[in-house]
Amino acid sequence: MAIRDQLNSLRDSKAMQAFAKQRELIVVAGIILVIVLMVIPLPPLLMDVLLAVNITIALMILLISMYNKHVLEFSVFPSLLLSVTLFRLSLNVASTRLILSTGDAGEIIEVFGTFVSGNNPVVGAIIFLVITLIQFMVITKGAGRIAEVAARFTLDAMPGKQMAIDADLNAGMITEPQARERREAISREADFYGAMDGASKFVKGDANAGIVITGINLIGGFIIGMAQQGLSFTESLSLYSQLTIGDGLVSQLPGLMISVGSGLLVSRSGSKGSMGDEITEQMFGNFRVLYVSAFVMVMFSFIPGLPRLTFLALGAILALVGYFIQSTASEKAAADAAGAGHGSGGSTGASKGDGGEEEDRIEDYLLVDPLELEIGYGLIPLVDAAQGGDLLDRIGQIRRQLATQLGFIIPPVRIRDNMALEPNQYGVKIRTVKVAAGELMSGSYLAMDPSGTAETIRGIPTVEPAFGLPALWITESQKDHAELCGYTVVELPAVLATHLTEIIKGNAADLLTRQDVQELIDNIKATHKAVVDEVIPSVLSLGEVHRVLQNLLTEQVSVRDLPLILEILGVVARQNRNSDVMTEYVRNGLKAQICEGLKGFDNTLKVITLDPNLEAMLEGSLAEYDGGIKLNLSPTDAGRIVEAARISVDEARQMGEMPIAVVSPVIRLQLKRLVEGGCPELVVLSYNEIVNGVELQSIGMITLDNEGLE
Repeated sequence: MAIRDQLNSLRDSKAMQAFAKQRELIVVAGIILVIVLMVIPLPPLLMDVLLAVNITIALMILLISMYNKHVLEFSVFPSLLLSVTLFRLSLNVASTRLILSTGDAGEIIEVFGTFVSGNNPVVGAIIFLVITLIQFMVITKGAGRIAEVAARFTLDAMPGKQMAIDADLNAGMITEPQARERREAISREADFYGAMDGASKFVKGDANAGIVITGINLIGGFIIGMAQQGLSFTESLSLYSQLTIGDGLVSQLPGLMISVGSGLLVSRSGSKGSMGDEITEQMFGNFRVLYVSAFVMVMFSFIPGLPRLTFLALGAILALVGYFIQSTASEKAAADAAGAGHGSGGSTGASKGDGGEEEDRIEDYLLVDPLELEIGYGLIPLVDAAQGGDLLDRIGQIRRQLATQLGFIIPPVRIRDNMALEPNQYGVKIRTVKVAAGELMSGSYLAMDPSGTAETIRGIPTVEPAFGLPALWITESQKDHAELCGYTVVELPAVLATHLTEIIKGNAADLLTRQDVQELIDNIKATHKAVVDEVIPSVLSLGEVHRVLQNLLTEQVSVRDLPLILEILGVVARQNRNSDVMTEYVRNGLKAQICEGLKGFDNTLKVITLDPNLEAMLEGSLAEYDGGIKLNLSPTDAGRIVEAARISVDEARQMGEMPIAVVSPVIRLQLKRLVEGGCPELVVLSYNEIVNGVELQSIGMITLDNEGLE
């Protein structure tokens, strides 16, 4: 306990904390020191310390490569490989200086030269050459080839992996942060294998340099010993060959460990655990293999001349290991069967997987998907990329497009196949409630006549699901002819994608949650901290801001310029906190944005006006209810107004124009709410929302006879 307390106090000391904070400077200083080692003479004692450090680092690299579960857990390896190679070469230079100048390079080199070679320079030289050849011709060459192929295949597979991530994101299987994390992992993996392809050249060059330096030490030492130190041929050869071989071995052994580590790292691309776990599991996981191997070893023991006891012992060991594995597997199967039987007896607990995690939690059934697309089995090819379906890619494009148009990120679309639907039917749900449905004809194209004057062609009459326009189902052979006749021909994924886009636009207010608003505010807080701190929560709560944004999205007004919206709310909310009033003021502040999306190229806005008598009547029927303003109309009058608005909308559509009504600011919101049930496509603007310079051109008027009004 005393030792542990001392170690803990050392860990918590200020010196160790300062050391931990300056790790980057320590690494930089270490790299510079490695370079300095090439030119500064070292004493033999310091040389021993540095050689021991070199061996330790090489051993750590080898063990890390074996214990890592994924290559990216050791992503710094290419840079570390260069640093360690440079360190080892610096030690080679320093040891060469000691060998040639003093004939004393420290105890480690001397021990390696005498112990490994057994006082026989020829044996030592052969061992050195064998180790060098193993490193250079086998391990380094193989690791380099694996890194090269892995880099090539990783880069080739990147587009497919990116598409798979987009598909999972659009299907709702992963979240945006998870998608970003996976994309980053793919990019880092490609960078790692690319770097390893080049880093393997360091190991190859190090092996070449080791051979050259060993030759220099041997020849140079032999010459210096005889010419400068007066040694005999035998004495000079004995001394310098021993030191040279020791130096070569003490350098090549760490190099060999690092080469093995490099090979293990790049060759374990498909691993899911540490190397020891995978080898024991995959080599000794099948007891039948062990029994057969044991039988073969026993058969070998009866061959004359072979060591019988050795093969009998191996056979017995393999049979014993096989028996233990078979017993363990039988016990596990019995336990699993007992657990399954207990679960079928009415247990409501969640089942456990191999990893000990809950496979199916009851709480998961409480989750509600914001947006779902259900399809019949006949439409599955539209989603399956293997069958050429590109609907998932289209949905990804829809989400990016609507994020720009509406100003917030649409939740992922969860796609399910529903056997209760007809084969070619589909349905769209928002928070488990079906809001739209449609039917496509497999193998066909949808042909529409936008002008209404195209030549009549054969086809099955239908209605375009997004806008309710008359259309025809035609075959692929009719496609070219229909386009020549003036029809717009759309393929099935585009039909479904367009319908889904319009559904999302029409229900954007329901898809925007309070959590989404919080994330939007957090995103702009970095650049607009002043306005956020001023408005939320001191002036308005998050819920009140959420309600205003929903009001804007209900009429498809983008909330992308959230800083401007908050600035307007910060001023208005101090006088009136009614959400409808605040929304109207925000619309006035966003009038440039609103007009930009509606006006024509000639800076004109073709609008439907309101009969002055009707407008006066509506203003006179305004009444305050529960803090809000509503129209006090009889059901008959309300129905006549809605019918008059629908007639004007139809006339505008027949002229090929978007139905836009311009009315007094006092009744804009009330008129919109009155007519949105009968003609939701009618855009209602107030005169305050028209930008200066935009010319209004009347294309119709909403009017009705005063006679009969109550």
